[in-house]
Amino acid sequence: MKSRKKVGVLLIIVIMLFTLYNVVVRNSQVQALSKYGSRGEEVKTIQTKLKRWGYYNGSVDGIYGSGTLAAVKKFQKKNGLTVDGIAGKRTLEAMGIYNSSSSSSSSSSNNTVNSSNLNLLSRVIYGEARGEPYTGQVAVAAVVLNRVRSSSFPNTVSGVVYQSGAFDCVSDGQINLSPDSTSRKAAQDALNGWDPTYGAIYYFNPSTATNKWIWSRPMTITIGKHRFCK
Repeated sequence: MKSRKKVGVLLIIVIMLFTLYNVVVRNSQVQALSKYGSRGEEVKTIQTKLKRWGYYNGSVDGIYGSGTLAAVKKFQKKNGLTVDGIAGKRTLEAMGIYNSSSSSSSSSSNNTVNSSNLNLLSRVIYGEARGEPYTGQVAVAAVVLNRVRSSSFPNTVSGVVYQSGAFDCVSDGQINLSPDSTSRKAAQDALNGWDPTYGAIYYFNPSTATNKWIWSRPMTITIGKHRFCK
């Protein structure tokens, strides 16, 4: 009788430990996210980026209040994300806060990221520089990648491209056009490391530019109709 009780107690302990293990594993796999009522450094980072990009004008206090909620929703709407006000994985990736390529993932996941970057860069090239010399098309993609590497911009291609007011093709909808084979080849060349801009993080057309600030940036090179600068 005593042995049966011991076995029963041991079985209960094993079940409890197994349940606890599953809870811990599931929780460890949950991606970081912030939402209304959240507090902490991640919220501060979100507020800082949204304030820099013109979506948020409140205090960077690390409190996910109504102002932060509204700013996140505006960012999500602008970037084609689900407008729920929750800074989950996809929203954080777009902001350059959560970088999926830095987490452990399979090679197929990396291929998906690379394919996504290639497609997005191709659409930027086609929307911004079709008709420009081939080198100029590569240069536009290089600017995007240079921004990804700069601490002053989001650290993902999507975050850079969809940063508020960054590219005319996003504002006027040409980002949604289907790129041609030349745009895709230029995007691939840029991803392979070709940078005809010598590290530029801006470019503009001198014939149409009205922003006085952009003229003050140090020029690196002019290619076609675009002047590239740092």
